Amino acid sequence: MLAFTVHEFAHAYAAYKFGDRTAYDAGRVTLNPRMHLDVLGMVLILIAGFGWARPVPVNRGNFKHPRLMGIVVSAVGPISNLILAAVGVLAVHELNQTGLLDAGSIGAHRAIVHFLYYLITINIMLFIFNLIPVPPLDGYRIIQDLVPTNVRIRMDQNAHWGIFVFLLIVFIPSLRAETLDPLFAYSGDIISWLINTCELVFDRVDWAKFSYDASR
Repeated sequence: MLAFTVHEFAHAYAAYKFGDRTAYDAGRVTLNPRMHLDVLGMVLILIAGFGWARPVPVNRGNFKHPRLMGIVVSAVGPISNLILAAVGVLAVHELNQTGLLDAGSIGAHRAIVHFLYYLITINIMLFIFNLIPVPPLDGYRIIQDLVPTNVRIRMDQNAHWGIFVFLLIVFIPSLRAETLDPLFAYSGDIISWLINTCELVFDRVDWAKFSYDASR
């Protein structure tokens, strides 16, 4: 809920600041999860491990520089997920520094570890996933605003095939194992980069305290 809400809010807020009131008038410039979450998308997350939020309506024609601002509006969604993951890493640092976990109960320690583990990993996976250049993902919209107009028109004409391919990749395990799973493997590298960056800015911490067995 947190990852989806912040992601969609980032799209809506950026579009509003660039002069497009479409999302604002639809009530999407808010951090209220009820305005962004899709019931079916949330149910599928629990059942299939994949889901979605309600797309933010954007009218690029209202932007002063449609292509440049369109790229920014598309990119801020995934970037917001990367920022949330960074917040999770910083939270780990602060908890280590203050020793709050050592003073708490085992149950509280486990709850905090689980929350931070999912906060970091889910947001990193959403960051990677949304940059894939396949409709209807943000990566596809970024490519649309980068290519020449004639190429963009051709992309729009064939977008429905891209959506079909996207659904096949997501819901057919064998295709997912050959495409998405290797891509998600890079999430560990990004998390390591966030940790190393944090340690460059702050003191080194014992990250082993936050090791988590996902199989549990």
